[in-house]
Amino acid sequence: MRPLYSVPLGVAATGAACLVYAAGYEVRSFRLRRVEVPILPAGARPLRILQVSDIHMVNGQAKKQRWLKSLAGLRPDLVVNTGDNLSDPLGVPAALDALGPLMDFPGVYVFGSNDYYGPARKSPTRYLKALRSGVHGLNNPDGTGRRGITGAVHNPWQKLRDGFDQAGWLNLNNARGRLTLAGLDLEFTGLDDPHIRHDDYAAVAGGPSPDADLSLAVVHAPYLRTLDAFTADGYPLILAGHTHGGQLCIPFYGALVTNCDLDTDRVKGLSTHTTPHHRSYLHVSAGCGTNRYTPVRFACPPEATLLTLTPAPR
Repeated sequence: MRPLYSVPLGVAATGAACLVYAAGYEVRSFRLRRVEVPILPAGARPLRILQVSDIHMVNGQAKKQRWLKSLAGLRPDLVVNTGDNLSDPLGVPAALDALGPLMDFPGVYVFGSNDYYGPARKSPTRYLKALRSGVHGLNNPDGTGRRGITGAVHNPWQKLRDGFDQAGWLNLNNARGRLTLAGLDLEFTGLDDPHIRHDDYAAVAGGPSPDADLSLAVVHAPYLRTLDAFTADGYPLILAGHTHGGQLCIPFYGALVTNCDLDTDRVKGLSTHTTPHHRSYLHVSAGCGTNRYTPVRFACPPEATLLTLTPAPR
């Protein structure tokens, strides 16, 4: 006779094994993604950009700190940090220590909501249900939540900003900036985090400067309104993070949510974004961390990306 509880116990055992894998192995299985993007002027030498995102640093994450430090061995031409460095109000020293070797290289940064506010405990079931219904930060379809954030823990983001600024990284939170790298005049246009409606495109509008060799757009959360604005203005590449690549994905299917209004087909990696008259490359990093209260990843390893920019085909 077949045991009465064989199927439920089997399902429970499989679920437990997946949880052990997701929380015990994959969440610390750091990877480097390599991507080539053909957008440079003719004759320019390749430009290597290291994108780090969604570190969500918590004190005691020694392996993550060592891995981030090791990325300096890639010797990138530029580091782009697309935000959410913190998941602990006490995590600033650890985050700056982990990024210290990378701050020896030129860099730019924007902030995400978790740089400003500490995380809160949420029911995974309610969280996923809310995301599937279109509840994204302060961008709910019905307009609720746009009055602001109340009762949140405030992270000491000013100390993080000061550390980046002292290293010479450009602050692109609703700002523009320029660097000369590899003989190229590079222009950057960035937005503060759209997830909490800190973005102000009017402050940086105008599109790429005609005298720049290359103009890049940087934002934490890839909301469609920001992608539309950057693309319509003619930026050839937009760099973003925020999505965690879906974080908990289904093998051979992919992500269930993006935590914004971006479609799941573009939840991570290189894709394109199109407006009526322009097309931009979009790179979304799956990031290398998680919210401190959901320290799991499944079918979506933590990552950083080395983007090699090459001359555009004629």
